[in-house]
Amino acid sequence: MAAGMTIASLLEPVTGQPGPARLAHAQDWLQGRTLYGGASALVAYTMATRAFTGLPPLRAGQVAFVAPVGEEISLSAEIVRQGRNVTQVRSEIHSDGKVALSAFWLFGEGREPNAVHPAAPPESWPGAPEDNEVVTHSFAPSFVAKNFELRYGQPKGDDRGATVRRWARLIEEHDLDPVSKLVLMGDVMPPGAMRAMQRTGPISSVNWSFNVLDTESRSPGGWYLAENASQHADGGYSSERLRLWDADGKQVLDGIQCVAVFG
Repeated sequence: MAAGMTIASLLEPVTGQPGPARLAHAQDWLQGRTLYGGASALVAYTMATRAFTGLPPLRAGQVAFVAPVGEEISLSAEIVRQGRNVTQVRSEIHSDGKVALSAFWLFGEGREPNAVHPAAPPESWPGAPEDNEVVTHSFAPSFVAKNFELRYGQPKGDDRGATVRRWARLIEEHDLDPVSKLVLMGDVMPPGAMRAMQRTGPISSVNWSFNVLDTESRSPGGWYLAENASQHADGGYSSERLRLWDADGKQVLDGIQCVAVFG
């Protein structure tokens, strides 16, 4: 796997033209039978931005993970509504003739703010990434070990309930724009519900809805503090809150997710 080629190679078949595409480098991003959620969301986002150039910055995304996404796919994108400041785009990934992922993107021009209320800094700031121990990948999916460097983001033994928090950054050099990088990294942590599971079993993301708080985020060293926290888990599902902060403690992404908890 050549450094600097992984993400570019994954996205190369996404031309913006509707129809079949073959993700020849999907293997580098597989999580079981399907593309890792952040990677499949990025494919759909890239389809939207390459199909309709000149869009304003992304402000929010709603992604439904319907079925596994593999190498052989078909892509589509359409503008649902285009206003003076806001453009809403739907893009989809099809597999075997059926929807595998459906995404709704909200692009919006910036305006002079009438409300200013910065997001609160994270509780229990773990300190700089370099001051925290490296996380081994012994239990992580292979795509994590191939593509991400992880460091602990909360003190060992610190009881934060059903929460998983880690520093994360991409290993490879890349040319991703800031928003694409947030889409790729925003779902990198396993669900916090795994901290509350009574038995080992599979966990699968059903959807992911997020707001982009900083469309020009360039975190020092490429590090982001990623946190998944189960707000409620029962009946085989967990409601999760997903957040990303940059290395200066500024929140850049805020999201929620429904996760299926099996076993």
